[in-house]
Amino acid sequence: MNKSRNGLPEAAGAESRSSAASRYILCLYVTGGTLSSLRAIVKVREICEELLAGRYKLQVIDIYQQPALAGGDHITVAPTLVRRSPGPLRKLTGNLSNRERILAGLELQAAAGG
Repeated sequence: MNKSRNGLPEAAGAESRSSAASRYILCLYVTGGTLSSLRAIVKVREICEELLAGRYKLQVIDIYQQPALAGGDHITVAPTLVRRSPGPLRKLTGNLSNRERILAGLELQAAAGG
């Protein structure tokens, strides 16, 4: 796993040639290298690779390093996962270590067989 200068794993995304309508654009806002942030990064990436492989872009943003980005998206709690596309915009905040909660927040229950 590659790490950025701040010690967090770099933003990951699977580039796709499929239609833009089925492509997921996600932003995960975290607070440094805290345990909850690292768990959120691992769990979200796991789900994306399993269910959205080749159809997603995930940007991980450390709000300590880039506070302006968090302010622009009105982020007040971390970790927060923002689904920009497909619309409508959705935000999932707080504990992101629970798979079912993330699936529900991204509206991926059907894809996971649930």
